[in-house]
This record gives sequence, C-alpha cells and structure tokens, in this order.
Amino acid sequence: MTKKTETILNMRKKEMRLATLSVAMIAVAFLGMTACGNKTTGTMSQVAETTEVEQVQDAQVYRTAFLPTENTPDFVDAAEASVNAVVHIKTTIIQKTSSYYDFFGAFWEHLYGVPGQTQTNTVVAYGSGVVLSPDGFIVTNNHVVEGASQVEVTFNNKVVLPATIIGTDPSSDLALIKVEGSDFDYLVFGDSDKVKVGEWVLAVGNPFNLTSTVTAGIVSAKARNIGILGEGSNVESFIQTDAAVNRGNSGGALVNTRGELIGINAAIASHTGSYEGYSFAIPSNIVRKVVDDLLMYGETQRAYLGIQIAEMNADLAQKSGMGDIKGVYVAGASEGGAAQKAGIRAGDVVVGINGNDVNTTTQLTEIVNQYRPGDKINVDVIREGSHRSFEVGLLNEAGSTDVVKKGESFYNATFGLVLQPISKEEMNNLRINNGLKIVEIRQGAFQGAGVEGFIITTINGKAVNSKSELEAALKNRGRKTYIEGLYPNGMRMTFEYID
Repeated sequence: MTKKTETILNMRKKEMRLATLSVAMIAVAFLGMTACGNKTTGTMSQVAETTEVEQVQDAQVYRTAFLPTENTPDFVDAAEASVNAVVHIKTTIIQKTSSYYDFFGAFWEHLYGVPGQTQTNTVVAYGSGVVLSPDGFIVTNNHVVEGASQVEVTFNNKVVLPATIIGTDPSSDLALIKVEGSDFDYLVFGDSDKVKVGEWVLAVGNPFNLTSTVTAGIVSAKARNIGILGEGSNVESFIQTDAAVNRGNSGGALVNTRGELIGINAAIASHTGSYEGYSFAIPSNIVRKVVDDLLMYGETQRAYLGIQIAEMNADLAQKSGMGDIKGVYVAGASEGGAAQKAGIRAGDVVVGINGNDVNTTTQLTEIVNQYRPGDKINVDVIREGSHRSFEVGLLNEAGSTDVVKKGESFYNATFGLVLQPISKEEMNNLRINNGLKIVEIRQGAFQGAGVEGFIITTINGKAVNSKSELEAALKNRGRKTYIEGLYPNGMRMTFEYID
C-alpha cells in the first residue's frame, strides 16, 4: 500500500467516525428533548434509562389518578341497602266521564227521582315507593296514588302485595300506604338539613318500569322551588341533584353514601318528559314529619308563623340597615298570628331559625314545615341593624293549636247539619282553599233540599274550614244567612237561610 493510498483510507475512516458520532449526538439530543424536555446532555444509555424511569413514573401517576382512594365514594353498600327497600307501585284509577248526573249533580236525582247514567274509564299508572318499617309502611308521592281505587306493590324479590292508602298530603306531594306482612327491608331517615351541595347521592326507583334501578349524582342545589305544586300553602323546597330520574322514579329514594334516606324523588326539569340533567327530591325531614302526622292523626298538622315574607334585595337591605343582602324580609305580621304575638313585626329580617341560617323564603318555609302547631321555635331577626331573638309558639291556619283529625265531623244545631272539613285532596281537585262538607241532614230547614254532599265555603262572606270558624261566622248575624259553596261536581250554588 502506498503512502498516498494509506492517507486516503485514514481520511475516510475519520469521516466515518465523525458521521457516526454526529448521528449519535443527534440521537442523544432527540431522545433528551423527547423524554426530558430541555435535557440534551448525557450518553445514549443514560438518556434511555432516564426515559424508561420517567415513563414508568408517568404511568404510575396516571393509574393513581384513576384508581379508588380512601376519599372516593363507594356506592355498593348503599345500593345493596336500598334496592330491597324500594318498591314498584302499580295503581288502577277509575275515571268518570261526563254524563247528565255529573253535570247536574244531586239535583238530577232530586228533581227526577232517578240517577243519571255514568260512564267509566280505567287507567293504570306506575311509580315507586320506599319501605319505612318492617311491618310494611311505605311512603310515596301523592301523585302516584291520587284517585287510585286499587294499589299493588311489587318488591325486589318479585313478591306482589295489595296496599291500602293510609293518608295523603297533596300540599307536599306525599302519601303513606301499607302492605300486610313483617320483616320487610326498610330504609332509615337521614338528616336532610345536613346534606351539603356537592355531596354524592343515589336515586333508587323504577324508571320506565325497569325495577330496582340505581343512578348516582351529586346534590347540585338545596331549597329549590320549581312551582309544580301550585300556589297557596303548598310546600316546595326540593333537593336538586343530577342523578338520573325518569318516569316511574316518582316516590323512590334519594339516599346518601351511608344508605340513609335523605329525600323522596318527585320531579324532573325537562322539555321532553325524560331526564335532561336535573331531578328534585322532597327533603327527608319534611317526609318524616308528614308521615308521622298521617300515622298519628290521618291529616298533616301544618304550622304557621303568620307573616308575609319577601326575598331580600339591595333596596330592602338598605332599608333594613343591613350591610349584606341576607335573610328574609318580613313584609307584614298577621293580626293575632304566632309571630306578632311573639313580638316580630313588619320590617324585621329573619336570618335564622333554631340555629339554621335562613336566606330564602323557600328555606324559611321548609324549616317551619318540620314543626306542628304548639311547637316553639327560636327566630333570629335583624331589626334596625341590631340582632334580636324571639321564641315563637307556632299556630295552625285557624290561629290555634287544635289538632286536626281526619274525618272528624261535628253537628251544627242552627242548620240541623252534620259537617266535616274537606281534605286537601278535595280542595285541590275543586280548586278551593277551604270548605265544610254536609255529610248528614237532620231535623231542620235543609231536609229535602238535596244538599247532602254540598260543600259550604263561605257564610255571609266569611270563609269556613272548621267548627270554630263556622261558629264565628254565625255569631252576631241577622235573620238572613247567605251560604255559598259548591257540589262535588264543581257546580256552585248560593242558599239564603232565614231564621
């Protein structure tokens, strides 16, 4: 080999080494930037090792983010405790169609001596219910069993039993029914006042006739009024969730992760009739109180503060000498009402009841409706910038603490009539706020007048809904008494009674 040839070969070997080194450096730089951001130093083996370690660490972080932790809710126990205590309810409703008798009422039979012909139509409806005791008491929505002539309950183990309606409360959309038996699975009440926005919950029911369905979500709001029960003294203060609820879930359970009953599912917000993201449940503290009332008295015992209230705004806050917009403004206090007797007056701002903060009219209504007439509550108010506290003895709508019992009738000697307060359900069906039904006609001017079943709403312009109100309306009257009311078919009449 000549010296010239050797020199050329050495130059080519040098070029190959430089090329190899350049490729290696490019690979190092590329791997360094890929795995380590701005890292560009170190050998290929070091970079490869670093990349592998960091990839493993990234994978561990990823897995950790999606694996259950001690703080992740576990719904298994709550679901298992709930599905056997939530039942499927089937109701049969017999509806009357229009007829001569329905239109003219009792007058048709009174005038012609024969009853009119009626036609009927049978409707079958479905819903859910929650077992509250081992002996078969079940709570559901009033709209699930309203007008039902037959109620049938199917348990999760496919046992089917007939049920009896114990009582209903249309004002809160709750009803209590019962099946005969023992050792039924049941749910225990939780404290709905302690439920927090953001808390995980389960909705359990029978949507679309699919039995024992469980869905999960969070509490998205509390004390929500959506106006589905109408105006007047109806109670609306729902727990709002995003747990999926559909037709058939009505009357089912809303439970927390401990399996405690914190609400009865009642409604959804929807443009289509199916779930669109929001569902609403009646708080368990209201449910418990209504159920106890129906068990003990057959009727709910509604308590009233006796105030007219308004939502706070900037103008009212300034008028009340408050720096913050909070509480509920007292627009007026009823004469002789519970609040006035305790010392609360117009212009006060209610900020708390029994230690619970009050910031909306719905919150105030929800809290008061957990109590009965005769119960005492502590009401915190702000008056002219100063805090005050009042002990208020709650009263019923008539301004007393008398217990209202289902079906309790009384005799009025003036008219010779046995009268009975009508139920909330009858009031809602007839779209009236009060009334006394004539259940028996004895010796007197009304014999043969065809007024049995007639509902007296006012006497001389005064509304009547109880024995005491009737007696007050008749006090100091003249020789003529004007009695207004309507028949169960809705036909209104006015009678003139002359002594």
